[in-house]
Amino acid sequence: MAGEKPKEGVKTGNKDHINLKVEGQDGSVVQYKIKRHTALDKLIKACCEQQGLSMRQSRFRFDSQPINETHTCTVRDGG
Repeated sequence: MAGEKPKEGVKTGNKDHINLKVEGQDGSVVQYKIKRHTALDKLIKACCEQQGLSMRQSRFRFDSQPINETHTCTVRDGG
């Protein structure tokens, strides 16, 4: 393990941020970079604003489970 090179395309640097892909119903994908400890409501608001939707019209899920807006990425990934 020690001395192994990271796989191509895998970033090993800044562990304070995480890259998220949000897929719309139409199949469109938008990438966001947020801090691990940022509440997911910030991501949800940005997605809705970009798509011209209200938050009431949108549902966000991770592995088929609803996302709680107060959770952070560290809560979702078990960290």
